Amino acid sequence: MPGTLRVRSLEIGLNRPKVITPIVGMSYDRIMEQAGVMRDMDVDMVEWRSDFYEDIGDAAETLRVMHGLRRLLGEIPILFTFRTKKEGGEREISTDYYTELNTAVAQSGEADFIDVEIFSGDEVVARLIRTAHDAKVLVVGSNHDFSATPPREELVKRLRKMQDMGADILKIAVMPKCKQDVLTLLAATNEMYEQYADRPLITMSMSSMGLLSRLSGEMFGSAMTFGAAGGTSAPGQIPVRDLEQVLDIVHKYL
Repeated sequence: MPGTLRVRSLEIGLNRPKVITPIVGMSYDRIMEQAGVMRDMDVDMVEWRSDFYEDIGDAAETLRVMHGLRRLLGEIPILFTFRTKKEGGEREISTDYYTELNTAVAQSGEADFIDVEIFSGDEVVARLIRTAHDAKVLVVGSNHDFSATPPREELVKRLRKMQDMGADILKIAVMPKCKQDVLTLLAATNEMYEQYADRPLITMSMSSMGLLSRLSGEMFGSAMTFGAAGGTSAPGQIPVRDLEQVLDIVHKYL
């Protein structure tokens, strides 16, 4: 069974699922504005989706944003994510720059987590996980399928690969084409949680059809989910306060 993971004052995997709130601003000022809203809301964790940022091609500017976010958000944990185009992100960059960018952020000391797409190539993934851990930064190993929901066995296989490669949190997001796809994702989550996982999971079925997966994570083994405070970073995200209310109700009566 998965253990818990403590980051600053947040304990992931204990009690109700924690909510990650994405920042999707294009400019420095807009990013700081969104971060200020999240600070005032005292959200569980912030994800900076840096692929939305207009100056992401400049590593120095990226680190300036990270510094601003850390200064503004204080003890709220920060997840740095560059989502590549092939996994549903806003833009594409070379593998070399993807590696450079994540390495620079990890070594800056400003982020608590970096997101590493687990199918970026085993050598790249292993290097980034090692670099992050050397810098005392945790890793969310991730995989996203915006076109379909793979079979349950394949979903479990991907989550186990993330764990075997040393990611600290295992994340998978898939697109449902029917209600059965949502059940497939939940069944895979439950199997991974009960049989294989020794660390926290994040799983979700995207779009409005997959909303149940964002609300019922505690029942099936998903330790975190995503809620919006302004802009959304994936289909099916709902406002963070609405999400927290439902998660609290589910937790209370489980």
